[in-house]
Amino acid sequence: MWPRPYALLPVLLLSAGAAGARAPDPLIGLINAFRAAPASCEGRPAPVQPPLSAPAALSQVRVGRGILLDVALERAGYRAREAEAISVSGTEDAAVVMGMIEQRYCTVLRSARFSAVGVVRSGSDWLIVLAQPAPPPASTLLPSQDEAGHLILAAVNRARAVERKCGARSFPAAGPLVWNGALAEAALVHSTDMAALRYLNHTGKDGRTAAERAIAAGYRWRTVAENIAAGQDTPEEVVQGWLDSPGHCANIMRDDLTEMGAGYAVNQARVPARIYWTQVFATPR
Repeated sequence: MWPRPYALLPVLLLSAGAAGARAPDPLIGLINAFRAAPASCEGRPAPVQPPLSAPAALSQVRVGRGILLDVALERAGYRAREAEAISVSGTEDAAVVMGMIEQRYCTVLRSARFSAVGVVRSGSDWLIVLAQPAPPPASTLLPSQDEAGHLILAAVNRARAVERKCGARSFPAAGPLVWNGALAEAALVHSTDMAALRYLNHTGKDGRTAAERAIAAGYRWRTVAENIAAGQDTPEEVVQGWLDSPGHCANIMRDDLTEMGAGYAVNQARVPARIYWTQVFATPR
């Protein structure tokens, strides 16, 4: 999901283009020189801006009839938080192009919203793409399974340490849970299945329940419970989401549960990638 729409700004001149794309580095230099020089845009002073970087992917963007800029960026392998493009035809001279766009698109060219630029040229046709890269996906910043699980455990034990209302129910403070590797394995199995098959349910696609997954992992339980979630970016965020949900919060506060394991998995096919979380509580026999 993009914070704002992409924009393809209008063509300035029309003429038949020639084949043979090449990287017009001089135009990027002219754009950066324009950003660095004092100027005014639409009658108002425009602050000096730092130079734009020139990632190779932005010079591979191809926007044609019926192709949206965001799609073209994805195809070029560039993840953008925001982007705009200027299309120019009718000249093979970078300086002429700069003269054509520097006033009409002064605000865009000097915008602090953008930190990167790419230029695609085919004969007398030019496409200038200004962009701000998207931050790294949350899924690439996740800690290891063990670390994430213990961060969940710590957050849960902080929550259990004080009395709490879960919806209409009140719970007294409860003792801390202890980490259990078999429960963590059962949690990871379920998160992995949900991520791979893109669903969110306590019953797995194979028909197994949390209790059956715990047994399969080698855990013999007297009591078992499970919380699941999808879409949260960090262990702390997913625990807060569970605490904000009365049923999940009640599982966290149950004093008849003594051990816990947790695991996450990522569905990379979705853009942005979606993280699936599972937390399994139990008391052994």
